[in-house]
Amino acid sequence: MYNVGMVQEQNKFRTSDVRIRHLDPIITPSLLMDEFPLGKEREEFVIQNRKEVGDILAGRDNRLLCIIGPCSIHDPVAAFDYADRLSKKAAELSDQLLVIMRTYFEKPRTTIGWKGLMNDPDVNGTYDLEKGVREARRILLGVLDRKLGIATEFLDPISPQYTADTVSWGAIGARTTESPVHRQLASGMSMPIGFKNTVNGSIQAAVDACQAAKITHTFLSVNHDGRLISAETDGNNEVHIILRGGKNGPNYAPQFVEEALTLARLNDAPKTAQNGVIIDAAHGNSNKNEIREVEVVRELAARIKSGEKGLSGIMIESFIEGGNQSAGPLSSLIYGKSITDPCVDWDTSAALLDELAEAVSVRNS
Repeated sequence: MYNVGMVQEQNKFRTSDVRIRHLDPIITPSLLMDEFPLGKEREEFVIQNRKEVGDILAGRDNRLLCIIGPCSIHDPVAAFDYADRLSKKAAELSDQLLVIMRTYFEKPRTTIGWKGLMNDPDVNGTYDLEKGVREARRILLGVLDRKLGIATEFLDPISPQYTADTVSWGAIGARTTESPVHRQLASGMSMPIGFKNTVNGSIQAAVDACQAAKITHTFLSVNHDGRLISAETDGNNEVHIILRGGKNGPNYAPQFVEEALTLARLNDAPKTAQNGVIIDAAHGNSNKNEIREVEVVRELAARIKSGEKGLSGIMIESFIEGGNQSAGPLSSLIYGKSITDPCVDWDTSAALLDELAEAVSVRNS
C-alpha cells in the first residue's frame, strides 16, 4: 500500500498524485478469471445468448427482449433469490420473450451517493474494490448457472476486463452517452450495446454515439494482465438506442420511437439502431416511481399487442420487494429491497412479464 506521503517522496518536484490518498494494488483481471473461471458450458451459453439478443435487435427474431432486475445489486443472497425466480419465469415465456437479468454493479451518480457493489461492496464507505470485483464476478457466474443472460451498465473503462466475458448485453448510461471514452469502449465490446438518450432527453446524442461506436478506434487501455496497451477496435455493429425519458418528461410514446428510428436512418446508424429501440420503463419515463413504471409497461404491452413496430425491447427495474430504501450495511436493510432507485415488486413483475408475453403472442400471430 502506498500513501500520499510515499508517492510524494518518490517525486522530488511533488507535482504528481498530490491529491491521491492511497495507491493500492489489486488483483489483475487475468488472475481473477483464473480464480473464478467462466468454463466451457457458461461460455457456450453466453455466446448463444448474445446471438439471440443480436437477432432480436436486428429483426431476425420476433421475440421481445426483456431486461429486468434490480436497479443495482447490493446483496448476493437476494440477487440469487431473485435470479431463481426469474429463471423459472424466463423459461416459461421463452417462446415470446428473451429475458435477461439486470446485474448492475456500478452506479453513476449525478452528485454523490453509493457507487455500487464493485466500488463499495459492504455499503459502509470502506471502498474495498478488490472484494468488490471478486463479489461481482462470483455473482455473475451464479446468475449464468441459473441459465439467465446478463445485462449490465459499463461505467468505468477498466472494470469490463473483470466481467465482460459473462455479459450478453451492455448499456452506456445517460450521463456517459456523450463521452468519447465510452463510445470508444462500446466499439470494442463483444456484445450488443445500447446507448441511452441523455439526462436532458437528447435522442440525437444516442444516435451520434451509435455512429461513433460502429467504427474502429484506437485508444489507451489495459489488458487482462493489467498492462497498459494500445487497443484497436473493429467497431460494434450491434449498437442501438435506449429511450429512458429526461428532464423534459417521458419519451416512450410512439412519436419518440419514430423520431429515434428516423434519426438512426438519416445518420446511417447500424441496422440494430434502425430496426427498433429499447424502452426503459423506469427513470425519466416513470419519474422514478415504481407504480408509474407498472403503468408504462402495461401501456407498452398494449401497443405491442396492437402490432406497433419499432419496439425491440423493454427495461424494467424489479426486485423482490417494491420501492426502495436508504443505503446502509446489509444488517440494517430490508431484505430484497433496492437501495438505489425504486423497483417493482416480484409478484407484479411476474404478472407484467406474462402480459408482455401475451402481447407478443398476439402481435406475432
